[in-house]
Amino acid sequence: MESEKLKKLPLNKDIESKKILKKLTSAHRALAELKGVVSSIPNENILINTLGIQEAKDSSAIENIITTHDDIYKAGLNLEGFKSLNAKEVQNYIAALKAGFQLISKNKILTNNDIIEIQSVLEKNDAGFRKVPGTALKNATTGEIVYTPPQDYQKIQELMTNLEQFINDETLSDFDPLVKMAIIHYQFESIHPFYDGNGRTGRIINVLYLVMNGLLDLPILYLSRYIIENKGEYYKLLQEVRVTDNWENWILYLLSGTEQIAKETIVLISKIKDLIFEYKNLLRDNYKFYSQDLLNNLFKHPYTKIEFIENDLGVSRITASKYLNQLSNDGLLKKEKLGTGNYYINVKLIELLTLKE
Repeated sequence: MESEKLKKLPLNKDIESKKILKKLTSAHRALAELKGVVSSIPNENILINTLGIQEAKDSSAIENIITTHDDIYKAGLNLEGFKSLNAKEVQNYIAALKAGFQLISKNKILTNNDIIEIQSVLEKNDAGFRKVPGTALKNATTGEIVYTPPQDYQKIQELMTNLEQFINDETLSDFDPLVKMAIIHYQFESIHPFYDGNGRTGRIINVLYLVMNGLLDLPILYLSRYIIENKGEYYKLLQEVRVTDNWENWILYLLSGTEQIAKETIVLISKIKDLIFEYKNLLRDNYKFYSQDLLNNLFKHPYTKIEFIENDLGVSRITASKYLNQLSNDGLLKKEKLGTGNYYINVKLIELLTLKE
């Protein structure tokens, strides 16, 4: 299927069917509850770091970049003796997500330059939008070309400028923001503006759009797990819109994913919150060196190290080492060695984060 059918936005027809409107109600209810639960966690970096890694891992897995939580957290420690290209790619995703969040927090809009910067952080290149023709989307099993995105650089720029306007100008469409998110994701993936990283960049745009529209305060609703669980349906429904211009099934798919992942994330955050209070009580009652900064460190870095404690608590290396070793001797952390360095695992937190796996 060629990209000639790809239309500029906004759509010229009403696609908010009765089924979609009904699903919007429950999806918004779940998002509102998630937004409330998030506000009960004392430090936003705890959720951005832990849940961000979940999303980075799953979003990368959709593109067959497979790694483990263990490797991802080790990569984040930058310890000598550990190398994993896939884990590094996932770390790049986390950096791109954080960069995007900083950009929309500062500017309150998401421009094409922002999107290019997100992709640049993700892919570690400055290629920008595609300038050389030849890109085609193929069936992973058969190798058959299923869709050819725009090939001309000017056309790509034109469509991306139009998408930028649609993302930021609320007056262009009165569709619900969740419906707009589904339209934006379809349009971005169909333009396929980059040589690499389109899928992952598009999934970052999804959550940034929710934050821009006030549906979340932090970028912590990650649809990649849902897409992995329903990967065949994801590609089938994207293609269905391209071929038939039938939007209902695609939008219902993303609304169902939004509701499901919001509910799962609410449960996970509640469990993290309970564990934070458990550790807070243990630390406060048994350790003279307890502080809120220490507690935050152990939860925003499920794998922590001496340097992290030094920086977060403003203590010497000897003192940081003493704190971590005492906590590991008492079983609150698990001490591991890598190369010439040590790292310390919050095992109970890791168990929560990997429970579904």
